[in-house]
Amino acid sequence: MSKGPVLFADIGKKAKDLLTKDYNSDQRLSVSTFSDAGVALTSSAVKKGGLSTGDVAALYMYKNTIFDVKIDTESNISTTLTFTDFLPSTKTIASIKFPDYNSGKLEVQYFHDRASFTTAVALNQSPAIDVTATIGTPTIAFGAEAGYDTTLGSFTKYTAGISVTKPDSYTSMILGDKGDSLRASYVHHLDLLKKSTVAGEITRRFSTNENTLTIGGSFPVDHLTVVKAKLNNHGKLGALVQHEVIPKSVLTISSEVDTKALDKSPRFGLAIALKP
Repeated sequence: MSKGPVLFADIGKKAKDLLTKDYNSDQRLSVSTFSDAGVALTSSAVKKGGLSTGDVAALYMYKNTIFDVKIDTESNISTTLTFTDFLPSTKTIASIKFPDYNSGKLEVQYFHDRASFTTAVALNQSPAIDVTATIGTPTIAFGAEAGYDTTLGSFTKYTAGISVTKPDSYTSMILGDKGDSLRASYVHHLDLLKKSTVAGEITRRFSTNENTLTIGGSFPVDHLTVVKAKLNNHGKLGALVQHEVIPKSVLTISSEVDTKALDKSPRFGLAIALKP
């Protein structure tokens, strides 16, 4: 793949991951194993609100092809097939979920030194079509996204965004929800290794005059432990601790508190990821 601008879906992703990833209010356990034949097996279990669910996933990689299949406790089978460089500078992703045969989707991603494009089509009788495009460089990228419903004959979404990447910071701005929302984010790395990071994100919804500001950060305690925290202007405070118990196996403890309603019990989450 070329080293051009990011895909449109990646604009704003760095701030979103820092402020949302690994913050859980449930109990999760995942166990992964790998074979010499290139097969990865992952078994996951989740308990939330007294209900327990789980799934088993298998991933097989061969040259430029990735085959991923997942089976959950409700006997749904999700299959994803990814081809890299099936055509020059492209990635092709085909997915379907059984027994919902109308859930199939085909996506083609194209990468160029100055642009990237994606086209996703639902595999059913009345397909929805999503198209994205970005132009620029790895430093600055301008992008747009549009979704079209062939049944209704109208656009279901249109979004525009811009991102600026520097060695120690990342800035993005996205105009979405058909022009009804504006989301701006900023990520700053505090050290050369990019292990200590702070981020801020503000979202403005014009139809309701509502603003949401979230600030947070990630900081290493030592080479095995990371602490993350976030707070928004609605008083929601979240924090988590991640510790590498054994190599590649991570324990995550997270919590969320509503500082404007301290009489309510805080929410706690626990996640364990075991890898060989």
